[in-house]
Amino acid sequence: MATENSSFVTEFILAGLTNDPALQMPLFFLFLGFYVITVVGNLGLITLIGLNSHLHIPMYIFLFNLSFIDFSYSTTIMPKMLMSFLLKKNIISYIGCMTQLFFFCFFVFSESFILSAMAYDRYAAICKPLMYTVTMSSQVCLFLLLGVYGMGIFGAMAHTGNIVFLIFCADNLVNHYMCDILPLLELSCNSSYINVLVVFIVVTIGIGVPIVTIFISYGFVLFSILHISSTKGRSKAFSTCSSHIIAVSLFFGSGAFMYLKPPSILPLDQGKFSSLFYTIVVPMFNPLIYSLRNKDVKFALKKTLGRITFSWKNISN
Repeated sequence: MATENSSFVTEFILAGLTNDPALQMPLFFLFLGFYVITVVGNLGLITLIGLNSHLHIPMYIFLFNLSFIDFSYSTTIMPKMLMSFLLKKNIISYIGCMTQLFFFCFFVFSESFILSAMAYDRYAAICKPLMYTVTMSSQVCLFLLLGVYGMGIFGAMAHTGNIVFLIFCADNLVNHYMCDILPLLELSCNSSYINVLVVFIVVTIGIGVPIVTIFISYGFVLFSILHISSTKGRSKAFSTCSSHIIAVSLFFGSGAFMYLKPPSILPLDQGKFSSLFYTIVVPMFNPLIYSLRNKDVKFALKKTLGRITFSWKNISN
């Protein structure tokens, strides 16, 4: 919907993934299943870490925040996306669209930097084990978390500010299942090379700085692991890092593929399918990656389930 002079759109229509009626309901149930797994997995991990005191250490504090971020940014996207499978026109207000964009960018940037903080934690644990409690003190953890969410605010404000000052004319159909940066730039009638450059610079900071931190951290980690004499020690050190390396590869690989390629190489129609990977698949898989490959989390799960079973037996008796 546009105003009388056709200079400002007050609402957008989200095109969704497909217009094929035969696919709407199967895709609705498929992505509803993905969302349920994401919510249960991430809230379950948050609950496990919160209830088990032996997990109140830096590694799991960061994992707690990663699960919170994954749950939050999945919830920012998925409910509106699911509506597109049920409604003929999935309408979102201009304010709603900018709000979704802001929180999406905030949580994605926060995820980038929480992954780099987790890499630094692994560096401190493996390369400086005797100094670990000092290197990763509660003050350092708090400082790192403030930095993570501070960069989240920076990314959200930079991207949203870049879009807010654009003018949207009569066309209000967003070729995506959410209010993302590139489809909105394409829809605007006054976007310029400067707007695209801002996106590229901000995304490069959001991906580049964490990746450099992660590579440096794991460079030192690898160097230390290769100098461990026992095979068992090397295997244990590798296993503590493997879950994080998988999560980093999935998130940064899919994000860079989407945003750091020119539109001519990756058209928006293909881009919105590519973005499914880091917006939906990654938040769903992260709790599975960290729980199935982590002895402490599996022990905490058994302990918590044991408590619940014991409580139910007492209630029934």
